[in-house]
Order: sequence, then C-alpha cells, then structure tokens
Amino acid sequence: MVRREVRVPAPVRVSALGWRSVSASRRKIARRCGVTAIPAARLSGENQLSTDPRASVLSGMIIPEDTDVLAVIDVQNCFVPGGTLPVPDGDTIIPIINRLAPAFRHVVITQDWHTRGHVSFASSHPGKKPFETVALSYGTQVLWPDHGIQGTPDAELHKDLEIPHAALIIRKGYRQHVDSYSAFLEADRKTTTGLAGYLKERGLTRVFFVGLATDFCVAWSALDARKAGFEAIVIEDATRGIDADGSLAKAWADMSSAGVKRIQSTDLRV
Repeated sequence: MVRREVRVPAPVRVSALGWRSVSASRRKIARRCGVTAIPAARLSGENQLSTDPRASVLSGMIIPEDTDVLAVIDVQNCFVPGGTLPVPDGDTIIPIINRLAPAFRHVVITQDWHTRGHVSFASSHPGKKPFETVALSYGTQVLWPDHGIQGTPDAELHKDLEIPHAALIIRKGYRQHVDSYSAFLEADRKTTTGLAGYLKERGLTRVFFVGLATDFCVAWSALDARKAGFEAIVIEDATRGIDADGSLAKAWADMSSAGVKRIQSTDLRV
C-alpha cells in the first residue's frame, strides 16, 4: 500500500467587504476551498484592501472599473519609425497597449488629422525649419514636418493596434489655422473636441493615458483632463516621448504639479 502525503494549504482570507459581494452559492464553494471572511479592519500589510471602491487596489495593483476609460493617444503611422514624424521606439508600446486594452470596458482613441498646408507645418512658413517656433494668434507654435495629413496612409492608426471595442475616435488638428495636441482642447485653448462632454455623459471619471508622444499630445491631454475635473493617470511604459530641448522632463513636472498620476503597466491587474 502506497501512503500519500496530503498537504492542506493555509486558509485564504478576504475582507468582509469583499465577502458580501460574493453570491451565496459561490460562498459555499469558497468555504470548501478554505476561503473565509475576516473583518476589513484586521487586514494589514500586503493583505490590506482599500475600503474605497474607487481605488480598486488589490495587493498594490489597480483594477480598472466601469467608470474608467483608456485613452489611446495618436498611435498612428506618422509617429512610429518610418513615419513622417517618428517618435523614437514609438512602435514598441503597441504590444503593451494591446495587452492593457481588454481590461478596460471603455476605450477612446485620438488621431491627428491635419489638412495639407496646416499652420503647424514648417513647410507653411517660408524660411522656417521643423522644430523651430513661430508666434501665432494663440501663442507660440512649434513647427513640425508635414505629418498626419487627412486620408493618407501616414495618418492611419497603426495596423498592429488591436482594440476592436474602442467606442470613439476623436480626430483633432483638422482646423487649418490652429494646432491640436490635447484630446480635450485645441491649441487656442478655447475650441473643444467634445471629449469631456462625452466622458461626463457616460459617467466616466478616471482616464488612463497611453500613446504618443508623452511630452506633447499625451501630456496636454492629461493636463486638460485634470482641468475638466477628471482623475488622470499616465501609464509611462505605454508612452514614448520626443524630448525636444528638455520637453519630456518639463512635461512630467507639469503633470505632477497638476495631480496627474504616473504608473507602469505592471501596476494594473489585466
């Protein structure tokens, strides 16, 4: 006769708050597996669960909720290697975004959608070169290479981006005489894209940002999200920056001052 040693795992405990959310039938099955409830006040250290339902943090990880939205900023052909305004390593964030997106019930996408001869193009200002600046009616404008022109392959979303459940695509920068970095407001800081109203109508209150480029469209979007009353979180490793003359460090400093949170994709439970 062969004797087998059976090891009984230590009982698993969850907070009473979490236990009440489990159906009676599942509680019965859970008890058989050694799962029991203890008062939330007794949880401490690595077992601590937040009693704030908005936090949704388990063991230090963030769990996306129904009132959260993932904003995928400008993951287009023009902004990846081989495009007209490539962000270094811009294409390397796409697998990360594809991994994160299914965890979010709500996803919106933005897309640069410029006219030919757009005011933000260096080619529209004789004698000017890309990355120089000009003074326009709404302030200082960085001049860019021609990029993201409506209807061209350069402006299309990257073919490897896989987010079929995205509910909205916001096109921006299509007004000839004003640029647009932010998903919420154009560069004149007056013209809205309609995104704030869309999110509020749907009861979405916390926005997670990924995409290109960290120091321009992502940062401006996150800052405007805060101004519009939303929580804003930038998933750093799912973004890449241009970093023109220290713009990346400045963008992070501005976002931190505005209350934008900075996390990594590994901080999310997906």
